[in-house]
Formats: sequence, structure tokens, C-alpha cells
Amino acid sequence: MRTFYQFILTYRGKLQPDDESRLADWVFHEHDFPKHAVTYNEISEYIEQFSPFVNAVHVFDELWQVYKEE
Repeated sequence: MRTFYQFILTYRGKLQPDDESRLADWVFHEHDFPKHAVTYNEISEYIEQFSPFVNAVHVFDELWQVYKEE
């Protein structure tokens, strides 16, 4: 199973950035992001604490559902 970090990197680098790609770009550049985490709580708490933009937690929740369905 790949980590959420590996999953979200697939959303990076869009020419027309959207919230998903903005979160992915932030995660990539955030050196302390829990890259090896596979649990919702660990990642969610980190994003809540260091949220890069207003609705980042909501975007994470949506992407987490897609991640779990894979």
C-alpha cells in the first residue's frame, strides 16, 4: 500500500492550479509533513495545525476518500 504522501504527489504541478494541486504542492515542499503516515488522524492533525490555506482540511478529507478507495 502506498502512503498518502505518495498518492497526493500525483496531484502536483497543474498548469491551472486547483485546491488539490495547491495542497499537493504544499505537501511536497513541507519538509516536516509525515511522509510515511498511513493513518487519517496523524495526517489530518498535521494539516489542521499547519494548514496552508483556508479549506485545506476539507480538500484533504476529499482526497483521503479517493486514497482509501484505491
